[in-house]
Amino acid sequence: MNALISTALSGVVMMFVGLFVRNKQNIKFFAIAAIIVAFIANLALYPTVEHGGYIVYGMIEVTKFSVVFNAVVLGATLLYFLLSGSEFEKVGEHVADYFALIFFILAGITLASSFSNLLMLFLAIEILSIPQYILAGADKKNLKSNEASLKYFLMGSFSTGILLMGITLIYGAAGSFNITELGLGSDPVHPLALCGIILLVFALAFKVSAVPFHFWTPDVYDGSPTVFTSFMSTVVKAGGFVAFLRMFHVSFAGGAISQHWTLILAIITAATLILGNFSAVFQQSVKRMLAYSSIAQAGFMLFAVISLNNMGAQGIILYAAAYSIATIGVFAVLMKLKDYTFEGFNGLARKEPLLAFTVAVCLFSLAGIPVTAGFFAKYFVLSAAIQHGNLLWLVILAVLCAAVSVYYYFRVIMAMYFKQGEPEVLPVSGGFKAALILTVVLILALGIFPNLLLCWL
Repeated sequence: MNALISTALSGVVMMFVGLFVRNKQNIKFFAIAAIIVAFIANLALYPTVEHGGYIVYGMIEVTKFSVVFNAVVLGATLLYFLLSGSEFEKVGEHVADYFALIFFILAGITLASSFSNLLMLFLAIEILSIPQYILAGADKKNLKSNEASLKYFLMGSFSTGILLMGITLIYGAAGSFNITELGLGSDPVHPLALCGIILLVFALAFKVSAVPFHFWTPDVYDGSPTVFTSFMSTVVKAGGFVAFLRMFHVSFAGGAISQHWTLILAIITAATLILGNFSAVFQQSVKRMLAYSSIAQAGFMLFAVISLNNMGAQGIILYAAAYSIATIGVFAVLMKLKDYTFEGFNGLARKEPLLAFTVAVCLFSLAGIPVTAGFFAKYFVLSAAIQHGNLLWLVILAVLCAAVSVYYYFRVIMAMYFKQGEPEVLPVSGGFKAALILTVVLILALGIFPNLLLCWL
């Protein structure tokens, strides 16, 4: 609850900061201060939920899981501001407004982690989606950015309609909006409830860019300003997954009804893993490769939803942290290069060793190489699926797809360390290098000691 209030207020404050502060770098420092305040305010709730959560007016349930997840999201956003906050001014004049929109997205994500009512789910999805449509088209002079914004808005509007229809059908079957009182686990399954759940799966699958609802992802991520793609493909995606997990673990986990949606979600997961990984293999732009990579990573995160156990909940927390930190790190270095193709990375290790090393560690983590955070993130979500049972075939498929991902991630590493070239690199400040070192330390620390994060659960 503290995180929701503090992020929403920070968004309002940043709008006024833009009126009175003309120095764009100072605006970044205001945003960093605001995110630190939100992070501390969120952690201040932890002692009150350590032995059990509480419900606010029947709409929001504050739990240990929501507090820890919000801490991961706010921490990842702080790292994003440190690494990429200076890039906002290259997009346009309204730097404070961009920060304000990001804080409003964070308010939606914090609501998505703790809703206990279907109406709050709808509000959470809309609050985190609408600012993204604006950020995607922030570069008004770029036709690709305009196209990305329009495409995202139109597709997002259709998915919102599907979400509302699903909520309506579930209300018709259950007679309640409260996710703990739906009572849909009985056999036979109510036809309205089953139709509503399928529509919810489709709508939330769009938000997390799962196949076959992924068509917008490559074009939107590629066309949006790179600095906002970094945020949209990491923190926002994690917010969509926590809404997915909370909805289906709380409301539809028991009885015959879970057998229906888990089968549908297993097929979606398999398609997401296959298409995301094999499409990434053929990309020539690193930015577009990362877009397809984000689809593939969504396939792994879907295991946490299907698993219906506590290890799945732990897995989504660790995966959100590992994936967000690594991808934010790669995008931060990408923005320092003028050429986004694989050839643009040729010889980077000789010219900027720290940048190349950071990219290598981040890509190792995304590929799930041991001693990085991504290894344990994949281990937890796959172990959760094995505990569930009946999903061994899907786990084997995921391991094979992870092997495929090594190929396209290592293409970048090969270019940096084993190919000749003179990449054009923008000036790198000491503060940026310090933030890169922090990124590497976090990835390795979570890869060696995952309990540094999971112990809070």
